[in-house]
Amino acid sequence: MPRQKVLVVDDSTTDLKLISGFLSSAGYTVIKAVDGEDALKMVQQENPDLVVLDIIMPKINGFDVCRKIKTSADLKKTKIIMVSSKSQESDKFWGMKQGADIYMTKPFSSEELITNVEQLF
Repeated sequence: MPRQKVLVVDDSTTDLKLISGFLSSAGYTVIKAVDGEDALKMVQQENPDLVVLDIIMPKINGFDVCRKIKTSADLKKTKIIMVSSKSQESDKFWGMKQGADIYMTKPFSSEELITNVEQLF
């Protein structure tokens, strides 16, 4: 059975490579986007099972991307894990309010990421 497709969205090339590497090593098919605008295009074109989404990004922030995915009739079942260095309770609350399934604070371990991804499948 083919593994799920995961879209990783982060404007930091270091974080993008790190997260993508964790997921690829765990057997997931990984596609990437570098900003919110690119992420929305990729979600519609590639129809990923899960989006690992940074919040602070150029063009469209992660909160807006999450809300647009979760309010779209075609995309609302897409799972979203928000990842951010924003660690205040208000940030987590707002992320979940936009429709995120899980909110993770950077930095995190590969084990934590994979555990959360597997929890959604």
